[in-house]
Amino acid sequence: MRLFLLTFLTMAAFAANSLLNRVAVDSGGMDPASFAALRVLAGAVVLVGLVWARGRTVPLWRTRRVVGAGSLAVYMIGFSAAYLTLDAGLGALILFGIVQITIFALATFRGMPPRPGQVFGSLIAFDGLVWVLWPTGDIQADPMGILFMGAAGVGWAVYTLAGRSEPDALAGTAANFCMALPWVLLVFLFLGRPAPVQPSGVMLAIISGAVTSGLGYALWYSIVGRFSPAMVAVVQLAAPVLALIGGVVLLDETATLRLALGAALVLGGIVLSAPRGAVVK
Repeated sequence: MRLFLLTFLTMAAFAANSLLNRVAVDSGGMDPASFAALRVLAGAVVLVGLVWARGRTVPLWRTRRVVGAGSLAVYMIGFSAAYLTLDAGLGALILFGIVQITIFALATFRGMPPRPGQVFGSLIAFDGLVWVLWPTGDIQADPMGILFMGAAGVGWAVYTLAGRSEPDALAGTAANFCMALPWVLLVFLFLGRPAPVQPSGVMLAIISGAVTSGLGYALWYSIVGRFSPAMVAVVQLAAPVLALIGGVVLLDETATLRLALGAALVLGGIVLSAPRGAVVK
């Protein structure tokens, strides 16, 4: 039960990230480039402070930082750059589709292929996600946006699997944020589209970075090693559904039968994936 609650809390943090990003950018409070940079900076500051408060050091210069920080930077950059031209629903489908494929492929390469039941459950869950998120009307499928979101999906998949061997979840996440920050800032100096920044946008970016990203990612790293790689891929499909539900509850968006049935498919697919071999320790 404790693992279930921690997993739900982590997925809720991921969903909150989507809501905070959307509110800040859609309201004109901040452009995607500035939001991403401030998000990583806030996460780094808070996480380093927490590590120091526990009397520990931040393990910056470790070989594992190449993978951890590098993949985090790819995810942050690709995610924000993609939403400059990509519809939110289609972007989420591309992101989580690539995450699924990448994790399954890497796990198979490492000798931990998904079980048939996990593949079946994953397909059902992803079909539910497609049903909920598929854009209506004209689809904005900019090739560069698709490329950026595909890179973000690969980055997040690698970052997630890297967490399975992280000895200290909090310190490792702090180090990843610190080492990813220069790359995020450097790239967005060239790719960013500066726009007026409002105080509300700054506050939302700080909350996203410090709480739902920084602490959320540290929590994810603390539990991800307890799941098989296939289950890690499937359980994350709950995050966009929780984001949609959050939009209904917090942003006064419309609840539809399509959302209810799609959410049921996603959760049902996760449940089908869970038995036998889902938890590894």
